[in-house]
Amino acid sequence: MTCAHVVNVALRKVPGVESVDVSLNKGLATVKLKRGNTVSVPQLWQLIHNQGYTPKATAVSVVGEIANAQGKTQLRVAGTKDVISLAPNAKNPGPFNDASKKVGQSVFIHGVMTPGKDFKVNAPLEVDQIR
Repeated sequence: MTCAHVVNVALRKVPGVESVDVSLNKGLATVKLKRGNTVSVPQLWQLIHNQGYTPKATAVSVVGEIANAQGKTQLRVAGTKDVISLAPNAKNPGPFNDASKKVGQSVFIHGVMTPGKDFKVNAPLEVDQIR
């Protein structure tokens, strides 16, 4: 049994996962989630960590409602109780600036989350695109 197989099987067992493609040569796992899933990125990071690997920056596409709490722009993830802090992409802050103007609106956001040392602490989502 290969390491890629072990990670692949572990990720497929997560409720809400539609498909998984793992390439250890590229250090990449692509996980497609079903509509209406309640899986969080930190849950997937923890699972990968439990398999003996170090999770890295993660591309994320998510739908939710823009909120502002204590001066911080956030995304309330649709269909869950999850709230993700939003952050600007240092190379392209425009989409984050657009997000901060859409408080109360439902949006699609694509960006990158990078894990910290504690996977249970929500990492911010650096906004690359908003629609």
